[in-house]
Amino acid sequence: MITYRTPVLEEWVDYNGHLRDAFYLLIFSYATDAFMAAVGIDPARDQRSLFTLECHLNYLHEVKLGAEIQVCTHIVASDHKRVHLYHSLHVPGSDQPVAASEQMLLHVDLAGPRAAAFDTTVLDKLATFSSHQAALPATAFIGRIINLPQR
Repeated sequence: MITYRTPVLEEWVDYNGHLRDAFYLLIFSYATDAFMAAVGIDPARDQRSLFTLECHLNYLHEVKLGAEIQVCTHIVASDHKRVHLYHSLHVPGSDQPVAASEQMLLHVDLAGPRAAAFDTTVLDKLATFSSHQAALPATAFIGRIINLPQR
């Protein structure tokens, strides 16, 4: 599922013309917003949203000013109030990601704010997307931990 497309903007790059590290996360954040809309979560309408509990970001290749990029989103898992997402950032036409982000998101009632169960419409859409994505291959960038190897 392609959730976000954009060119790399001038204000997003450093002195080398490379996408700054913070803007990778901004791009993935916009993709999460689009994912919320796709599954029927609209904070302006129903006062519910997804909050990020944890995020792992892997920088795999440089991206330069003006490059066209797109985010592909895969539902790794979900339950009644959480969703585990994998976003990969690509140059269109390439299967190799230039960055990857694994995220654990919590559904929140903004009136609290407090954790809230997904409504049945959202649960149904999550199940539908998950079933369509079931055959996707596993990625090396899910479930990783940061550590130094023992010598």
